[in-house]
Amino acid sequence: MAGGQDLNERSLYLLKTLVERYIQDGQPVGSRLLSKDPNLKLSPASIRNVMADLEEMGLIHSPHTSAGRVPTVSGYRLFVDSLLTVRPLASSELDQLQAGLHSETETASDLLGKASKLLSDVTKMAGVVTLPRRDSVSLRHIEFLPMSSTRVLVIFVTDTEEVHNKIIHTEKQFSPAELQQAANYLNSVFTGRSLAKIRELVVKDLEKDRHSVNRGMIDAVNMAQLAFAEQPNDDYVLSGETNLMGFSELSDMDRLKQLFEAFSQKHGVIHLLDQCLQADGVQIFIGEESGYSVFERCSLVTAPYSVNDEVVGVLGVIGPTRMAYEKVIPFVDVTAKLLGAALNPK
Repeated sequence: MAGGQDLNERSLYLLKTLVERYIQDGQPVGSRLLSKDPNLKLSPASIRNVMADLEEMGLIHSPHTSAGRVPTVSGYRLFVDSLLTVRPLASSELDQLQAGLHSETETASDLLGKASKLLSDVTKMAGVVTLPRRDSVSLRHIEFLPMSSTRVLVIFVTDTEEVHNKIIHTEKQFSPAELQQAANYLNSVFTGRSLAKIRELVVKDLEKDRHSVNRGMIDAVNMAQLAFAEQPNDDYVLSGETNLMGFSELSDMDRLKQLFEAFSQKHGVIHLLDQCLQADGVQIFIGEESGYSVFERCSLVTAPYSVNDEVVGVLGVIGPTRMAYEKVIPFVDVTAKLLGAALNPK
């Protein structure tokens, strides 16, 4: 990809102006239109020369039906990394986001749905929020209830106020008193720890000399291992996907069908969002950068959100590559911070 260091200031300004005009109007940008920019002070012929250089570098290209030019993925990338001026949110926009995620009584799932809809409403694109990774939430309380013979219902509450139910199959039958004893032991030892940490400690406990711990503790630890077995994080809340039908570059029926199928199958989208979990702040995938062909005309702007200073999920906006990045980036960034604050235990 061409870098900004290969271009002089005039060429960079022309590229910036071309990208901004294309994002605003959605029409290929010609030299005549650019020559009207008072800051360029270039003749249409000189502008055509600069545009030819930009095209040779793979930063812009000419659609078949037009004499104008549009940005390539490389052009957008250079624009986003080096030329973009991100404007802070207006106080009215910030108020809208804060009001949308104000939480007194809402559950975590209510807040995730609100965040997704909020992103969709403010950007007029699709908003997506991954569910908090179960590994990173902390245990508040656990109970075991006998179902039948070796089936036990596990109920555990996390620090995000979510109640999880799971049926486990044990090697032997337990009495209600034994199950209560196991729950008491696990609550005394593991409350306040993340599920990932519990799993790590459980494995260590099982590796200890079994003669040095009593049978009840071994049973409890065995049940904890079954209860907190690693599960794939394969879900998210999506809002406003029908907004994408309003963008001409995405409105081809076959393309839309593939996009909506990808949303419903989830695996590819989750894989993409999972890559953003490690990112520090806002991350942007433009077109084919996602490595996912169905998104080749889309951009994804994401930011991780945290609970107890630990990243638990990702939220973002999916839209056409021709999106107003300078507006979308701060919306995503601030919404991630507000969602994390709303999910933090009071």
